Amino acid sequence: MPELPEVEVVRRGLEPALTGATLDRIEVLEPRSLKRHPGPPEDFVHRLEGQVVDCAIRRGKFLWFPLRGTQEALVVHLGMSGQVLLGDEDSDFGSLLRIRLDITTSGGNPLVVGFVDQRIFGSMAIDELIATPEGTPAGVGAHDNRIPRSVSHIARDPLDPHFDDVSFSKALRKKNTDIKRALLDQNLISGIGNIYADEALWGARLHYLNPTGRLSAAKVRLLLAEVRAVLEKALVEGGTSFDSQYVNVNGQAGYFAHSLHAYGRQGTPCDRCGATLRREPFMNRSSHRCPSCQRTPRNR
Repeated sequence: MPELPEVEVVRRGLEPALTGATLDRIEVLEPRSLKRHPGPPEDFVHRLEGQVVDCAIRRGKFLWFPLRGTQEALVVHLGMSGQVLLGDEDSDFGSLLRIRLDITTSGGNPLVVGFVDQRIFGSMAIDELIATPEGTPAGVGAHDNRIPRSVSHIARDPLDPHFDDVSFSKALRKKNTDIKRALLDQNLISGIGNIYADEALWGARLHYLNPTGRLSAAKVRLLLAEVRAVLEKALVEGGTSFDSQYVNVNGQAGYFAHSLHAYGRQGTPCDRCGATLRREPFMNRSSHRCPSCQRTPRNR
Protein backbone atom coordinates (compact mmCIF):
# COMPACT_ATOMS: atom_id res chain seq x y z
CA MET A 1 0.00 0.00 0.00
CA PRO A 2 1.28 3.51 -0.77
CA GLU A 3 2.42 5.14 2.47
CA LEU A 4 2.98 8.78 3.41
CA PRO A 5 5.94 9.49 1.08
CA GLU A 6 4.22 7.98 -1.97
CA VAL A 7 0.99 9.90 -1.29
CA GLU A 8 2.85 13.15 -0.63
CA VAL A 9 4.74 12.74 -3.92
CA VAL A 10 1.36 12.50 -5.66
CA ARG A 11 0.01 15.55 -3.77
CA ARG A 12 3.01 17.65 -4.76
CA GLY A 13 2.66 16.54 -8.36
CA LEU A 14 -1.04 17.40 -8.50
CA GLU A 15 -0.90 20.67 -6.56
CA PRO A 16 0.29 23.01 -9.34
CA ALA A 17 -2.08 21.51 -11.90
CA LEU A 18 -5.21 21.29 -9.74
CA THR A 19 -5.00 24.46 -7.64
CA GLY A 20 -7.48 26.85 -9.23
CA ALA A 21 -8.42 24.32 -11.92
CA THR A 22 -11.99 23.92 -13.21
CA LEU A 23 -13.40 20.39 -13.36
CA ASP A 24 -14.98 20.44 -16.81
CA ARG A 25 -16.00 16.84 -17.40
CA ILE A 26 -16.09 13.75 -15.18
CA GLU A 27 -16.36 10.18 -16.47
CA VAL A 28 -16.82 7.23 -14.11
CA LEU A 29 -15.70 4.04 -15.84
CA GLU A 30 -15.78 1.81 -12.75
CA PRO A 31 -18.52 2.48 -10.14
CA ARG A 32 -16.65 0.37 -7.57
CA SER A 33 -14.07 3.16 -7.39
CA LEU A 34 -16.80 5.28 -5.76
CA LYS A 35 -17.30 2.85 -2.87
CA ARG A 36 -16.84 5.66 -0.32
CA HIS A 37 -19.07 8.13 -2.16
CA PRO A 38 -22.56 8.50 -0.60
CA GLY A 39 -24.49 8.27 -3.83
CA PRO A 40 -24.55 6.86 -7.38
CA PRO A 41 -22.03 7.80 -10.08
CA GLU A 42 -24.47 10.34 -11.51
CA ASP A 43 -24.45 12.22 -8.20
CA PHE A 44 -20.63 12.23 -8.13
CA VAL A 45 -20.48 13.64 -11.66
CA HIS A 46 -23.20 16.24 -11.09
CA ARG A 47 -21.61 17.59 -7.90
CA LEU A 48 -18.10 17.86 -9.43
CA GLU A 49 -18.61 19.19 -12.94
CA GLY A 50 -18.08 22.96 -13.10
CA GLN A 51 -16.44 23.16 -9.67
CA VAL A 52 -13.09 24.87 -9.04
CA VAL A 53 -10.42 23.17 -6.92
CA ASP A 54 -9.02 25.32 -4.13
CA CYS A 55 -5.84 23.42 -3.17
CA ALA A 56 -4.34 19.94 -2.63
CA ILE A 57 -4.14 18.62 0.96
CA ARG A 58 -2.87 15.44 2.59
CA ARG A 59 -3.20 13.87 6.01
CA GLY A 60 -1.55 10.48 6.40
CA LYS A 61 -2.51 8.43 3.35
CA PHE A 62 -5.57 10.53 2.45
CA LEU A 63 -5.71 13.29 -0.18
CA TRP A 64 -8.44 15.85 -0.56
CA PHE A 65 -9.19 18.79 -2.82
CA PRO A 66 -11.59 21.42 -1.39
CA LEU A 67 -14.11 22.74 -3.88
CA ARG A 68 -14.00 26.54 -3.92
CA GLY A 69 -17.00 28.30 -2.43
CA THR A 70 -18.47 25.10 -0.96
CA GLN A 71 -18.20 23.02 2.21
CA GLU A 72 -17.23 19.92 0.22
CA ALA A 73 -14.07 18.28 -1.05
CA LEU A 74 -13.03 15.57 -3.46
CA VAL A 75 -11.40 12.88 -1.29
CA VAL A 76 -8.94 10.37 -2.74
CA HIS A 77 -7.47 7.23 -1.20
CA LEU A 78 -5.05 5.16 -3.28
CA GLY A 79 -5.79 1.86 -1.53
CA MET A 80 -3.33 -0.88 -2.49
CA SER A 81 -2.63 0.02 -6.10
CA GLY A 82 -4.27 3.35 -6.95
CA GLN A 83 -2.53 5.91 -9.13
CA VAL A 84 -3.47 9.49 -9.97
CA LEU A 85 -1.89 10.41 -13.30
CA LEU A 86 -1.71 13.64 -15.28
CA GLY A 87 -1.90 13.74 -19.04
CA ASP A 88 -3.20 15.67 -22.01
CA GLU A 89 -6.45 15.15 -23.90
CA ASP A 90 -4.92 12.37 -26.01
CA SER A 91 -3.29 10.45 -23.15
CA ASP A 92 -4.00 6.73 -22.99
CA PHE A 93 -4.21 5.64 -19.34
CA GLY A 94 -4.83 2.02 -20.31
CA SER A 95 -7.52 -0.49 -19.41
CA LEU A 96 -7.21 0.11 -15.65
CA LEU A 97 -8.51 3.68 -15.87
CA ARG A 98 -11.42 3.93 -13.40
CA ILE A 99 -12.27 7.65 -13.30
CA ARG A 100 -11.33 10.41 -15.75
CA LEU A 101 -11.42 14.12 -14.94
CA ASP A 102 -10.99 16.62 -17.77
CA ILE A 103 -9.84 19.92 -16.30
CA THR A 104 -8.79 23.42 -17.32
CA THR A 105 -5.91 24.73 -15.22
CA SER A 106 -5.88 28.21 -13.70
CA GLY A 107 -3.63 29.19 -16.61
CA GLY A 108 -6.19 28.04 -19.18
CA ASN A 109 -4.50 24.79 -20.20
CA PRO A 110 -6.57 21.63 -20.74
CA LEU A 111 -5.34 18.56 -18.83
CA VAL A 112 -6.68 15.15 -17.89
CA VAL A 113 -6.48 13.54 -14.45
CA GLY A 114 -6.71 9.75 -14.58
CA PHE A 115 -7.50 7.59 -11.56
CA VAL A 116 -5.99 4.20 -12.36
CA ASP A 117 -6.40 1.27 -9.98
CA GLN A 118 -5.58 -2.37 -10.69
CA ARG A 119 -7.12 -3.92 -7.57
CA ILE A 120 -9.93 -1.37 -7.05
CA PHE A 121 -9.22 -0.92 -3.34
CA GLY A 122 -8.74 2.83 -3.83
CA SER A 123 -11.52 5.34 -4.16
CA MET A 124 -12.75 8.83 -4.93
CA ALA A 125 -15.64 10.47 -3.07
CA ILE A 126 -17.20 13.84 -2.33
CA ASP A 127 -17.42 14.55 1.37
CA GLU A 128 -18.52 17.30 3.73
CA LEU A 129 -15.82 19.48 5.27
CA ILE A 130 -15.89 20.03 9.04
CA ALA A 131 -13.62 21.98 11.41
CA THR A 132 -10.70 20.33 13.18
CA PRO A 133 -11.16 20.37 16.98
CA GLU A 134 -7.87 22.20 17.57
CA GLY A 135 -8.60 24.88 14.96
CA THR A 136 -5.25 24.58 13.14
CA PRO A 137 -4.77 23.81 9.41
CA ALA A 138 -6.10 20.34 8.73
CA GLY A 139 -3.15 18.81 6.89
CA VAL A 140 -0.12 19.35 4.69
CA GLY A 141 -1.04 21.94 2.05
CA ALA A 142 -4.09 23.21 3.95
CA HIS A 143 -4.90 26.91 4.35
CA ASP A 144 -7.68 26.45 6.91
CA ASN A 145 -8.94 24.01 9.53
CA ARG A 146 -11.53 22.17 7.42
CA ILE A 147 -11.19 18.42 6.99
CA PRO A 148 -13.44 15.82 5.30
CA ARG A 149 -15.69 14.15 7.84
CA SER A 150 -14.48 10.73 6.66
CA VAL A 151 -10.85 11.70 7.38
CA SER A 152 -11.40 13.47 10.70
CA HIS A 153 -10.63 10.34 12.77
CA ILE A 154 -7.17 10.03 11.19
CA ALA A 155 -4.33 11.32 13.37
CA ARG A 156 -1.87 13.89 12.11
CA ASP A 157 1.29 12.53 10.55
CA PRO A 158 4.85 13.28 11.70
CA LEU A 159 5.57 15.57 8.73
CA ASP A 160 2.54 17.74 9.51
CA PRO A 161 3.81 21.03 11.02
CA HIS A 162 1.02 20.80 13.62
CA PHE A 163 1.92 17.29 14.80
CA ASP A 164 2.35 17.45 18.60
CA ASP A 165 5.41 15.41 19.64
CA VAL A 166 4.73 15.73 23.37
CA SER A 167 1.09 14.64 23.11
CA PHE A 168 2.06 11.74 20.87
CA SER A 169 4.74 10.58 23.33
CA LYS A 170 2.30 10.64 26.23
CA ALA A 171 -0.41 8.81 24.28
CA LEU A 172 2.04 6.22 22.98
CA ARG A 173 3.46 5.38 26.40
CA LYS A 174 -0.04 5.02 27.87
CA LYS A 175 -1.00 2.35 25.33
CA ASN A 176 -0.78 -1.33 26.21
CA THR A 177 0.64 -2.60 22.95
CA ASP A 178 3.89 -3.16 21.06
CA ILE A 179 5.71 -0.38 19.27
CA LYS A 180 5.18 -1.49 15.68
CA ARG A 181 1.46 -2.06 16.21
CA ALA A 182 1.30 1.49 17.60
CA LEU A 183 3.16 2.94 14.61
CA LEU A 184 0.64 1.31 12.27
CA ASP A 185 -2.33 2.72 14.23
CA GLN A 186 -3.64 5.52 12.00
CA ASN A 187 -5.68 6.91 14.90
CA LEU A 188 -2.46 7.52 16.86
CA ILE A 189 -0.02 8.54 14.13
CA SER A 190 -0.84 8.42 10.43
CA GLY A 191 0.95 7.73 7.18
CA ILE A 192 3.27 4.96 8.40
CA GLY A 193 2.91 1.49 6.95
CA ASN A 194 4.95 -1.69 7.08
CA ILE A 195 7.91 -0.44 5.05
CA TYR A 196 8.63 2.76 6.96
CA ALA A 197 7.80 1.25 10.35
CA ASP A 198 10.50 -1.40 9.80
CA GLU A 199 12.98 1.20 8.59
CA ALA A 200 12.37 3.59 11.51
CA LEU A 201 12.61 0.77 14.07
CA TRP A 202 15.89 -0.36 12.52
CA GLY A 203 17.19 3.21 12.78
CA ALA A 204 16.13 3.47 16.43
CA ARG A 205 17.49 -0.04 17.23
CA LEU A 206 14.08 -1.11 18.55
CA HIS A 207 12.54 -4.56 18.22
CA TYR A 208 9.02 -4.36 16.81
CA LEU A 209 7.63 -6.12 19.91
CA ASN A 210 8.98 -3.59 22.42
CA PRO A 211 6.10 -2.64 24.77
CA THR A 212 5.14 1.01 24.35
CA GLY A 213 4.66 1.42 28.10
CA ARG A 214 8.35 0.75 28.72
CA LEU A 215 9.64 3.39 26.32
CA SER A 216 11.22 6.46 27.88
CA ALA A 217 10.38 9.93 26.57
CA ALA A 218 13.93 10.10 25.20
CA LYS A 219 13.48 6.84 23.29
CA VAL A 220 10.22 8.12 21.79
CA ARG A 221 12.01 11.30 20.67
CA LEU A 222 14.69 9.17 19.02
CA LEU A 223 12.08 7.04 17.30
CA LEU A 224 10.21 10.09 15.99
CA ALA A 225 13.49 11.50 14.67
CA GLU A 226 14.12 8.22 12.83
CA VAL A 227 10.56 8.15 11.47
CA ARG A 228 10.94 11.67 10.10
CA ALA A 229 14.40 10.98 8.67
CA VAL A 230 13.13 7.90 6.82
CA LEU A 231 10.02 9.64 5.49
CA GLU A 232 11.91 12.73 4.37
CA LYS A 233 14.60 10.69 2.61
CA ALA A 234 11.91 8.63 0.87
CA LEU A 235 10.26 11.86 -0.29
CA VAL A 236 13.51 13.10 -1.81
CA GLU A 237 13.86 9.80 -3.66
CA GLY A 238 10.26 9.77 -4.91
CA GLY A 239 8.94 7.04 -2.61
CA THR A 240 9.37 3.27 -2.69
CA SER A 241 8.45 1.27 -5.79
CA PHE A 242 8.75 -2.51 -5.89
CA ASP A 243 6.62 -2.86 -9.03
CA SER A 244 4.62 -0.79 -11.50
CA GLN A 245 1.72 -0.24 -9.08
CA TYR A 246 3.28 2.82 -7.45
CA VAL A 247 4.25 5.73 -9.70
CA ASN A 248 4.06 9.51 -9.45
CA VAL A 249 1.64 11.66 -11.46
CA ASN A 250 3.92 11.41 -14.51
CA GLY A 251 4.10 7.60 -14.34
CA GLN A 252 7.63 7.51 -12.92
CA ALA A 253 8.68 5.07 -10.19
CA GLY A 254 10.39 6.11 -6.95
CA TYR A 255 13.80 4.68 -6.07
CA PHE A 256 13.90 4.64 -2.25
CA ALA A 257 13.84 0.81 -2.41
CA HIS A 258 17.59 1.03 -3.07
CA SER A 259 18.07 2.84 0.27
CA LEU A 260 16.24 0.36 2.52
CA HIS A 261 18.16 -0.96 5.52
CA ALA A 262 15.68 -3.58 6.78
CA TYR A 263 12.45 -4.02 4.82
CA GLY A 264 12.71 -6.78 2.20
CA ARG A 265 16.39 -7.42 2.98
CA GLN A 266 16.07 -10.70 4.89
CA GLY A 267 19.10 -12.95 4.47
CA THR A 268 21.47 -10.07 3.75
CA PRO A 269 23.99 -8.42 6.15
CA CYS A 270 22.86 -5.58 8.38
CA ASP A 271 24.33 -2.29 7.13
CA ARG A 272 25.25 -1.39 10.70
CA CYS A 273 26.68 -4.55 12.30
CA GLY A 274 26.84 -7.22 9.59
CA ALA A 275 24.44 -9.69 11.25
CA THR A 276 22.02 -11.49 8.94
CA LEU A 277 18.69 -9.69 8.73
CA ARG A 278 15.52 -11.64 9.51
CA ARG A 279 11.96 -11.63 8.24
CA GLU A 280 9.41 -12.67 10.89
CA PRO A 281 5.59 -12.99 10.86
CA PHE A 282 3.68 -10.09 12.37
CA MET A 283 -0.04 -9.15 12.18
CA ASN A 284 -0.72 -11.19 9.02
CA ARG A 285 2.27 -9.53 7.37
CA SER A 286 6.01 -9.52 8.07
CA SER A 287 8.55 -7.58 10.09
CA HIS A 288 12.19 -7.21 9.15
CA ARG A 289 14.91 -6.67 11.74
CA CYS A 290 18.50 -7.18 12.73
CA PRO A 291 18.78 -9.81 15.51
CA SER A 292 21.87 -8.08 16.89
CA CYS A 293 20.88 -4.40 16.74
CA GLN A 294 17.19 -4.99 17.52
CA ARG A 295 17.16 -7.58 20.27
CA THR A 296 13.99 -9.32 21.41
CA PRO A 297 12.66 -7.59 24.56
CA ARG A 298 12.74 -9.57 27.81
CA ASN A 299 9.64 -10.43 29.86
CA ARG A 300 7.10 -9.03 27.43
